[in-house]
Parts: sequence; structure tokens; C-alpha cells
Amino acid sequence: MNSLERRSTFALSSIFALRMLGLFMIIPVFSVVGRQYQGATPGLIGLAVGIYGLAQACLQIPFSLLADRFNRKILIVIGLALFSLGGAVAGLSHSIEGVIIGRALAGAGAVSAVVMALLSDVTREEERSKAMAIMGMSIGLSFVTAFSVGPWLTHQVGISGLFWLTTVMGLLAMLMLVLVPKVERHHRPVEQSYAMQLKHVLMMPQLNRLHLSIFMLHLLMTAMFVYLPSQLIYQAHIPLAQQGWVYLPLLIVGALTAIPGILWAEKRQKMRHIFLAAIATIALGLFIMALGHGQKWYLLTGIGLFFIAFNVMEALLPSWLSKIAPLQSKSTAMGVNSTAQFLGAFFGGVLGGQLLKWHDNHWGWLSLAVLSTVWIVLALGLRQPRYLSSIVVRIGAETVPAQLSASLLQVRGVEEVIVMPQTAVAYLKVDKSQLDDTARQQLSHLVGQPIAF
Repeated sequence: MNSLERRSTFALSSIFALRMLGLFMIIPVFSVVGRQYQGATPGLIGLAVGIYGLAQACLQIPFSLLADRFNRKILIVIGLALFSLGGAVAGLSHSIEGVIIGRALAGAGAVSAVVMALLSDVTREEERSKAMAIMGMSIGLSFVTAFSVGPWLTHQVGISGLFWLTTVMGLLAMLMLVLVPKVERHHRPVEQSYAMQLKHVLMMPQLNRLHLSIFMLHLLMTAMFVYLPSQLIYQAHIPLAQQGWVYLPLLIVGALTAIPGILWAEKRQKMRHIFLAAIATIALGLFIMALGHGQKWYLLTGIGLFFIAFNVMEALLPSWLSKIAPLQSKSTAMGVNSTAQFLGAFFGGVLGGQLLKWHDNHWGWLSLAVLSTVWIVLALGLRQPRYLSSIVVRIGAETVPAQLSASLLQVRGVEEVIVMPQTAVAYLKVDKSQLDDTARQQLSHLVGQPIAF
């Protein structure tokens, strides 16, 4: 990565991590401490955890449709403002209904897809998987931090204090946008309405399999961590305040184990193989927890396997999506994917709340394991993504970017042009299989430098 890509990746990954940290810190504790709120029931506790995902799901697509046509950074600021406001509302609440309203308001800042789309703008195609992997690892780091310090912080500042920290994290995330450069996107024009743009994305089977995968991943994760804290208390005899020390080593091992798999998948172009193996690992972890119910080491082994696979999936999914999404509708595709992600979180929270009512935890874990098995079957139709290449060129001060981009897009094999006028740099995304000698000569003439791979 060059310095611009490193800076942008750090900033956007930090935005993602700060938002997710605010979300994740309550997950390992709320099923226990949420009972202190007026009117709390297991079902409403699960709803309070999952309602954030429902609000995100409802607004991801509207935000992403706008992000394909308007300034992405402004939309991110609006989303982070709503996220911070929701944390304040939940922090001030004394009833479970107030917490649900605050969580829903925080979820209305549905800019996950916009952040990922902006990251794809400022990174070259060859560096995309690294950037997305870093973003995925930032989510994993959010898990490490949230699940490790969440129980401890709850003991120190209470659950309302965690919600106020969410507000602070949203404000800090806004400041990170200063590090991201201004970009201008150019691609072959496709005249279509918002409805047609969304319909086109929804009719792509390969994209839909990725949407299903992110839905299942977050459904299982949220359901598991609504259900798990009480299991660690009653089955493993680990009090809530000490559960962070259980999650920390398992999450670190999971993240470190996932990195070699991600790098190998990208280098060898074996994303499908690693992807399916990760789903199978999730299923294995859940079956181990089901078959060894009531036994501490079975429970911890299953959690560890889940974390390894989760980190792999969180890194691979956005990279894969960015490779196969239509260039003119990339943010829309990511918005649909994020909608599926947060719908999964919503239904996972609701499902976890229902599992809390079950006294036989064997059937709870087995239900989740069966769902993961169904997921494997549905994901078998995934094909390897197409791999594009990037060319970085300097644009002179006398060059008009829009005119240059229009000329470049006429060259066979050039798929997209990203111009960064502040740094006088343009990224050309090309399909090498389409770029013949004539196209190379045309490109060399237009950019004033030899083109080679």
C-alpha cells in the first residue's frame, strides 16, 4: 500500500471499529444486566440487542443509493451523528423501552456500506483485499476490546455508562474523516432510476449468496452472544465480570489464525475454498457446544472455532463483494449486503432472547448448529470472483480529470477511473484479459507513460 492508501485504510477502519465497539460492548452483558430496566423481559432484552440491526437494515439501502450519486463523506457524518444521539438516548433511559428507542436511533445511522464503498474508492484493486482485511481485522479487534472490557466497564460505570461511551465513539469517528482524501469517481454512465439500480443489484445470484452469508454470520453471532453469558455463568461457573478474560485469548487466537488463511486465499485466488471452510468451522464449533453441553472445555473450544471462522468471514466478505459488485452501483450492493448483515443481527437478537427461555442448552446450541449447516448448502453455488488489476498514473495540473476519464473509459479493458485531484493521482481498474496491445498503446498515449504489468 502507498501512504495515501494506508492513511485512508486506517481512518475508515477506525470509523468502522469505533462504531462496532459501541455496539459490541453491550452484547456480552446486556442479557444479564438488562434485567435491571423497568419492564424488562427476556424477549424485550433480546429486542433491545437486536433492534439496532433492524434500524440499520431499514436504512442501509437508502443511504447506499444516495452514496452512489452524492458525497459519501457527508453521508457518513450524518450517520455518525445519529449513532451518537442514539447512544445518549439509551444512556438517559431507565426503562427497557427507552433503551430500545435509543438503540433504534443509533441504528438509523446506517453508513456501514458507505464507509466500505469509500474505502474501495481510495484503494487500488490489488490492495483491496489487504484494505478490506484490515477493516475486517479492525472489527475483530473491536470484538477483542468489547468482549474483554465490556464486562469490566459495566462493573465500573454501569450499563448507562456503556451507552454514553457509544456517543463519545461516534464523535471520535467523525474526526477520523479528516484523514480521508477527496475523491472523484468516473465510470461508464448507466442511466437508471433508483428503483432500477436496486433491482439490478437484487437480481444478481452471486451477490445474493454473499448477502445470505452475511445475514447468517451475524444472526449466529448475535444469537450466540445473547445466549452465551448466562451459559458461562451457570455451566462454566465464570461470573460476568470475569468473562472478558475468557473472550480475550480466544479472540486473539482467532484473529491471528485467520490472517494466514486470508492471505493465502487472495494470493492463490482460492477465496471460495476458504469461505466454505470458514462456514464449516462455524458449524463444527456450534456442534461441539451442542454435544458437549454443560462441559466447560467443550464450550470454550466451540467459541474459539467460531471466532477463528468469524474473523476470516468478516475480512473476506467485503473484499469479495467489492470484486463482483457493479461499478456504478457498488455502494448500493454494499448497502444491500449491510442490510442483510443487520437484519441478521436483529433476528439473532430476537432468537437469542427466545433461547434464554430454554432450560436445556443442548437444544439451543443444536438449533444454531443446524442453521449453520443449512448455510453451507446454500453457499455451495458461490463461484470464484473476477480479479481486476490497477494502474496508478499521475495527472498533470493542466489535465481536466473529467475529460481524461472519459477518454480512458473508451479504452477496451478499462472498467473504472478514480481521480484524486488533491494528490494529482488516478487509479485505473482494468481487466487484463481484455487489455490487448492496442489498448495498452492507447493507454500509454493518454496517460503519457508506458503501461506494463
